[in-house]
Amino acid sequence: MTKKLIPFVLLFALNAFSQEKGAVTGGFESNSQWYTNDKGLDVTHPDNPLRSNNYLFVNYRYKNWLAGVQGEAYEKNALLNYNPKFDGANVATYFLQYKKNKVDITAGYFYEQFGSGLLFRSWEDRALGINNALRGGRFIYKPTSFLTFKAVHGQQRTGFDVSKGRIYGLDTEIVLSNLMKFQTTELTLGLSYVGRDEKTDIVDPNFNRLTNAYAGRLSFAHKSFYLTTEYDYKSKDAIVQVQGQVQNNFVKPGSALLLNMGYSKKGFGLDGTFRRLENMSFFSERDAKGNPYNDRIMNFVPSLTKQHHYNLANIYVYQAQPNVILTDETLVKAGEIGGQIDMFYNFKKGTPMGGKYGTKIAMNFSNWNALGGTFYLYNPQDYKTDFWGFGKKYFSDANIEITKRWSDKWLTGFSYINQYYNKKLIQETYGVIKTNIIAAEATYKFNAARSLRVQGEHMWADSDKRNWAASIVEYNFNTKMSLYVSDMYNYGNEDGMKNHYYSVGSSYRKNTTRLSLSYGRQRGGLVCVGGVCRYVPESSGISLSLNTTF
Repeated sequence: MTKKLIPFVLLFALNAFSQEKGAVTGGFESNSQWYTNDKGLDVTHPDNPLRSNNYLFVNYRYKNWLAGVQGEAYEKNALLNYNPKFDGANVATYFLQYKKNKVDITAGYFYEQFGSGLLFRSWEDRALGINNALRGGRFIYKPTSFLTFKAVHGQQRTGFDVSKGRIYGLDTEIVLSNLMKFQTTELTLGLSYVGRDEKTDIVDPNFNRLTNAYAGRLSFAHKSFYLTTEYDYKSKDAIVQVQGQVQNNFVKPGSALLLNMGYSKKGFGLDGTFRRLENMSFFSERDAKGNPYNDRIMNFVPSLTKQHHYNLANIYVYQAQPNVILTDETLVKAGEIGGQIDMFYNFKKGTPMGGKYGTKIAMNFSNWNALGGTFYLYNPQDYKTDFWGFGKKYFSDANIEITKRWSDKWLTGFSYINQYYNKKLIQETYGVIKTNIIAAEATYKFNAARSLRVQGEHMWADSDKRNWAASIVEYNFNTKMSLYVSDMYNYGNEDGMKNHYYSVGSSYRKNTTRLSLSYGRQRGGLVCVGGVCRYVPESSGISLSLNTTF
């Protein structure tokens, strides 16, 4: 029996067995696209224009036991710009878990996170092509209500295989407020260790094959105020500036500092986040650093900026900068320093600003810079950073969003966004772009299920592809079916590529099944989920998606 058939045989067997005992749950997801030639975009379809990513997972629960398997098929190839290791059909992950009272034991593939994830996180995000589950074992022990121990060991998933590097992890969390029986205050302390053991081909390396990383974190909350902080340290390791090139004579440690604090009550909230990263990229194989697929990445380093829902605001999207690059005097970086501030306020109903239904206002400002310090480009390469030093500016985003309900049927929104994007430093190409964006939308509800939403946007950019205009019209026939038409027009492009990126599509939902179909153009650039991004090329074609659970 081939591995391709195992998920389907297991599904049949578990369903048959579950008639007597236990319960079976699972799901199926399919994302397919037929790529077409498009002279306007100057793109041609790949040799295999029909491509599809498919995922089938089945879980079986019996008393304290849980078993699961996930099969994946990429036929004939995966969607464009997914990891080429996703090839063909095979068993992707499987696990067996026992959980009772104070003990939780897992063997096989599993996902886990320590603290914020800056030191270690394994997770799956199919839209980004990320699945870095560990294959090995996990042990969780909770002897009391205030104490949790975790231990993990394994090798990361990479395609349908696992990495050469081995990962070890220990995590302890103490809920001090439970221990001390605080009534109105929450206080939690966490400590973590992560080890990455990988032997390289370098003769007489100037670094240890085992990289040790440590973290401490503290979380405090009292009434409406909260504060969390985390510090991470990674022992000295070889720098990788270009994928596949491990530098034996350039060895540095890494560190991260994260601080988040805020105040929240009904109708008002204020939140601030500060982060400093220095040489904090972390991969299960050193030479994987710099790969475009987030393959074998061990930690979670999202961009801490506002996650905009407007299309034009996501053209120049920031990516976190944990890497070391010493190319020339114009391109030096060893990490990032900066943060963001969020504020929201709800004007009460019946006030001059609130009106009959109230008004919501939200403001956000984020700013990110390279680390300040001294950088030596040659003989040998090295750097010394100032811990609180700010170097050249990477990115900033200042925005305001106002949401106003005028009646039971009418809801409107307005946004203004100002961005600064240093393309030279962020993408390591050239140029600085400054943008101003306005966006407005309105939703009209005909009844509880039927509605119409209209959205319009405009971007003024002083360089690169310059000005854009965008719009979308979405009609929900009922709670099951919707239709949309959208367009993004790069009318200000001075290179003659004044393209429309149009799309029309529909979706249908019934119970736990959702089916969507669309046709149009995909703008080349970054697609981001939760602050983590992947690059997609320009393309044109028909897309079909199916998602169901059982």
